[in-house]
Amino acid sequence: MDHDADRTPEPTTRTGEPAWVEHVMWWHVYPLGFVGAEIRPSNNPDSAVEHRPVEHRLGHLEGWLDHVVDLGLNGLLLGPVFASSTHGYDTVDHFRIDPRLGDDADFDRLVAAARERGIRVLLDGVFNHVGRKHPAFRALAEQGPDAETAPLFAVDWGGWQPGQPVPVGSFEGHDILVALDHSSSATEDLVVQVMTYWLERGIDGWRLDAAYAVPPAFWARVLPRVRERFPEAWFSGEVIHGDTAAIVLASTMDSTTQYELWQGIWHGIADRNCYELAHAIERHDELLATFAPSTFVGNHDVTRIASAVGGGVRRTRDRGPLHGGRHPVGLRGRRVRLGRGQGGTRGR
Repeated sequence: MDHDADRTPEPTTRTGEPAWVEHVMWWHVYPLGFVGAEIRPSNNPDSAVEHRPVEHRLGHLEGWLDHVVDLGLNGLLLGPVFASSTHGYDTVDHFRIDPRLGDDADFDRLVAAARERGIRVLLDGVFNHVGRKHPAFRALAEQGPDAETAPLFAVDWGGWQPGQPVPVGSFEGHDILVALDHSSSATEDLVVQVMTYWLERGIDGWRLDAAYAVPPAFWARVLPRVRERFPEAWFSGEVIHGDTAAIVLASTMDSTTQYELWQGIWHGIADRNCYELAHAIERHDELLATFAPSTFVGNHDVTRIASAVGGGVRRTRDRGPLHGGRHPVGLRGRRVRLGRGQGGTRGR
């Protein structure tokens, strides 16, 4: 099995992000939950993805696009839409719309409807891992190291015997999420193929799920290959810790999620802790020298801002402007855009 461990990636440099990103604000929505799909179908054999009937639910989102525009937003950031066993992040087919959402025609109609309104579309790319029921891993579990799909997974076959579970890594201890091997050219080729396939179908870029768990060198090999064909594509990685400026430079990603500022915002409102908010803004301003982080007041991984701050919003309105003791909290330099609705993300 060739993992290309000794392969040295060609030097890459991060190019400037596409101009259209300067003016986009995203409406972030988790499609499976939004349309009322069953997140964890029953365990009977007929509930397997390949046996599920197609339910044309993506059309429900079309009815909300005018609402997106009314909010002043012009981007639709879709959570997982690919075929998966349960919540969408346990992918079993990157090239098929989840039958609980619909089919290719439903997706194409949604993209076209967004285009008619000047709305950009971003997809959620889960490329750190796949679902345990993914055909590539099922083949590995059945055939062992002789499986054609073996190069996709990092496995230590020492001491393994046929019939034993495959000793493969998982994502943060979740057994159903099987980690891909990011030192392998097979994984690199797969991700490039998936990204370009959906960019050809009309999307504008990718949210890179769990980007913090993937070596930056992997993205530095993948993203330039995608940009060769789609130079206007935009890539924002989910990064929850670490030196984000260094990660952006090493990975060639355009942006990363701004969790520190998100926390400062709701603490500033709920706890009137404007010292924390001011500190977060100052650190945010420093990042602007390297890249513009993806800011948000809510997403599918955090508590809704209205729930987090409770009744504090009304109390703050009665008390007048927020002050942190030293100066009113404000933003210097480029403006941070805070989306609304199902969670706005991205901004300067």
